[in-house]
Amino acid sequence: MQPEENKAIVRRWYEELFNPGNLDSADEIVTPDHAHHDPTLPDISSGPEGQRQLVSLYRDAFPDAHITVEDQLAEDDRVVTRWRARGTHQGELMGIPATGNRVEISGISINRVSGGRIEETWSNYDALGIMQQIGAVPQQGG
Repeated sequence: MQPEENKAIVRRWYEELFNPGNLDSADEIVTPDHAHHDPTLPDISSGPEGQRQLVSLYRDAFPDAHITVEDQLAEDDRVVTRWRARGTHQGELMGIPATGNRVEISGISINRVSGGRIEETWSNYDALGIMQQIGAVPQQGG
């Protein structure tokens, strides 16, 4: 597939799966053996079920969550996406009860695309920023 086609496939993850919370679309967007590498979520299952777990985890905690794609670069089978996520902490997140706080973070994900679907993902984002913004970790004064 061409790099532009791969970028469009990756954008589908944000626009059709995460943002609307359409969990059924995971089967169309990721491969059955999709691997997700995220140091903050080492226990996420593989395949579409893992992506449903991931989306549910964050959308249950931030029902109004929305991710905006800010940049994408693609070469061969890899797509790098710089993104920004916003939402209101209205549900439990990893044992932390809802605070009503608005959260905004940024991150970068690298996806490997195969056969028109995402086969592997590496994500790195401001997890500390999430915890600080919901009050679970104190922010440094200055």
